[in-house]
Amino acid sequence: MTSELVVDVQPKEVSIALLEDKCLVELQSEGRSASFSVGNMYLGRIKKLMPGLNACFVDVGYEKDAFLHYLDLGPQFNSLEKFVKQTLSDKKKLNSISKATLLPDLDKEGSVTNTLKVGQEVMVQIVKEPISTKGPRLTSELSFAGRYLVLIPFNDKVSVSQKIKSSEERARLKQLLMSIKPKNFGVIVRTVAEGKRVAELDGELKVLLKHWEETITKVQKATKYPTLIYEETSRAVGLLRDLFNPSFENIYVNDETVYNEIKDYVTLISPERAGIVKHYKGQLPIFDNFGITKQIKSSFGKTISYKSGAYLIIEHTEALHVVDVNSGNRAKNSNGQEANALEVNLGAADELARQLRLRDMGGIIVVDFIDMNEAENRQKLYERMCSNMQKDRARHNILPLSKFGLMQITRQRVRPAMDVNTSETCPTCFGKGKIKSSILFTDMLESKIDYLVNKLGVKKFSLHVHPYIAAYINKGLFSLKWKWRFEYGFGIKIIPSQKLAFLQYTFYDIGGEEIDMKEEIEIK
Repeated sequence: MTSELVVDVQPKEVSIALLEDKCLVELQSEGRSASFSVGNMYLGRIKKLMPGLNACFVDVGYEKDAFLHYLDLGPQFNSLEKFVKQTLSDKKKLNSISKATLLPDLDKEGSVTNTLKVGQEVMVQIVKEPISTKGPRLTSELSFAGRYLVLIPFNDKVSVSQKIKSSEERARLKQLLMSIKPKNFGVIVRTVAEGKRVAELDGELKVLLKHWEETITKVQKATKYPTLIYEETSRAVGLLRDLFNPSFENIYVNDETVYNEIKDYVTLISPERAGIVKHYKGQLPIFDNFGITKQIKSSFGKTISYKSGAYLIIEHTEALHVVDVNSGNRAKNSNGQEANALEVNLGAADELARQLRLRDMGGIIVVDFIDMNEAENRQKLYERMCSNMQKDRARHNILPLSKFGLMQITRQRVRPAMDVNTSETCPTCFGKGKIKSSILFTDMLESKIDYLVNKLGVKKFSLHVHPYIAAYINKGLFSLKWKWRFEYGFGIKIIPSQKLAFLQYTFYDIGGEEIDMKEEIEIK
């Protein structure tokens, strides 16, 4: 299996697509101005105590206060709180936690009212992004994640990933980290650290310790609350950190700044693989070029077709996701109804595992498979689903089929489920139901080009249109494109874009910024 990462950087958002054997399996999209990402740390202020929930609400600057449960304070909260107080009170000298004396662990049976008070400043980290009507979920057990290691301040233990099975390797890694880590810092060794040399692990440990020092410096200089004291790496680098593996063949990026960020990161963690990072400079939108736009259009929405006419229906409610499996109009299997049901269900298990990763669906998922009478077939389906979900990085749990033919799955929910609206509002009538004659569409485009060139003085720009319209504009020896170029200059580029609806268009300047040429300046 080969993996490729395609990063589409737009002025307002960054989208990242993970392809496995050219098939889209993960899609992350985030606004460039978005904050409150998982991993970010804040110096917040306690807003309200909730004794009944044994929790509190913390102001971290989000419109809704963030939730912090007593058990999420972490065993070393007393040590952290003392250190934060000392840091805030002494603005000249930066204390080192290696010299600090750790206080006793927090009592697991304690209460939030005896530990915290309203108005108190606390260092917190986001573990779950705002979802629906809920604010972010927080923890005070801080951690700095790298590719091989996770650094945990105020914790003196070294833990090794359970996925590393070799007892000799586990012992080597534990002994190695105990010898190089500073006092009062804990470390979790991640699975990908297996077999790595001392220099690589020590190099990353120094980077993570530097992050901690920069964070504490921001705490010391804080003059207002809440304040952001540590920001996770950019979305592209953060996703790459968790996903990067030897099977990656290419990483394509269409923005020079993000390309340099990713190139630097790959050079740091795997210098010999730095050549796989490539700057995409093609005229076609990057997602169109790699066939991702078409996969997005076909993979989201309520109904998902997979093979031979069978399809899934995916519905989302406040409490859970519900999936119904239908055989549709597929040809019946010659071996009878049971074999037909098994074939449809196994195909549904393959597609559903992909959909869970692609949409990042979390919480409870209930799947209504087609009924099967034989216990052996039900077991086959359960094993197929478990096997498919092994590639999923999110924590999950799968129960065998119930007697009603239902499968229950729970999947870790860290951020809102990805929801791409695949239906398109008519770009020319905006839902009113009436449009101008489509044969006049190119005349309207020409009037806008005329306005751009002769009134606004924009000589170089690109016009993005639906591929069918682009084909019409480019057709023939004396095409419309050449007519426009002779009349308005050779700075005009016509770019087909699969994202656009049939009579939709967008103008971009030479720097990639959109030029707003919508209805208000249309010549009547």
